[in-house]
Amino acid sequence: MGMRMFSFFSARRLPGWIAILPQEGAVTLAHVVREVNSRPEVRRLESFAVEKGEANPLQRLRVARGLKSCACTTLMADGDYNVTPLDAPPVPPDERREALRWALKEMVSYPVDSACVDVLDIPNAGLPPGRQAGVLVVSAAEAAVRARVAAFEAAKITLSAVDIPELAQRNVAALLEDDNRGLVFLRVDERGMMLTLTFHGELIAVRRGEMSTLQLNGGSDEMRARVRERLVLELQRSLDNFDRQYGHIPVSKVVLACYPQADKLLAELAANSYVPVHEMDLSSVIDFPALPELNDTQFQARNLLAIGAALRLEEAVA
Repeated sequence: MGMRMFSFFSARRLPGWIAILPQEGAVTLAHVVREVNSRPEVRRLESFAVEKGEANPLQRLRVARGLKSCACTTLMADGDYNVTPLDAPPVPPDERREALRWALKEMVSYPVDSACVDVLDIPNAGLPPGRQAGVLVVSAAEAAVRARVAAFEAAKITLSAVDIPELAQRNVAALLEDDNRGLVFLRVDERGMMLTLTFHGELIAVRRGEMSTLQLNGGSDEMRARVRERLVLELQRSLDNFDRQYGHIPVSKVVLACYPQADKLLAELAANSYVPVHEMDLSSVIDFPALPELNDTQFQARNLLAIGAALRLEEAVA
């Protein structure tokens, strides 16, 4: 799914996408090629430490990795954008984005007239009669998008698109879906948790929470137990909620990606869920002949968003 409002198309070159994610103290780079009728291939996956006092580590990266000939993308940072579920407005397709822009007016804290806005359709096949089709509206203040792009522009790296973590996670979940079944994907890392429901490769719903692997692995036994309990409860509530709202989507499994690993979390979630829970393993759906370290599911989980961002389906056009 291309984020049209976040797209800055330029001349075209190497196949696939390179995702570049600046995170605390490091920059991660993933290059993924998706060709018709073949499995996606991760051709490159690297993490670079940011040197102390380095003004723009992306500059070093551009020179070292020859990024001029690639379609590059990055992700908006948490808190710099909104994903809002709304009813699809009863207007012609070409007026839809503007109608939804004004529907957001009371819901976001930035001016909607200059905001970047895009619309993700929620598949409505099998919806009960009388139920209105829904959409997910992705929006960000123009200043937030400009700020995200600024470091890349300063490093002379041309971005072909900017995405959001929900869509990077959706791209991975879509590969793991069973035919005609929904998939719940639970990602927990040091910053928090994100739970998504996907169906036919599309994002249906998102839930976020504060529970993080720092909390799951730190503090007292009692505090850790409390966080686990909240996570188990969040999964149960989400499954119930999805069942109520999207009863026409049969969910076949929950996939967990947890980094760093939390001891026995998978078993605990599985014991308390009526839907089977599996650890994410990308080796069944993605090739990485040059990167044997990706056979390690912890290494996969650590790099999930970079791989997901580079799994974009949309071509960068000239």
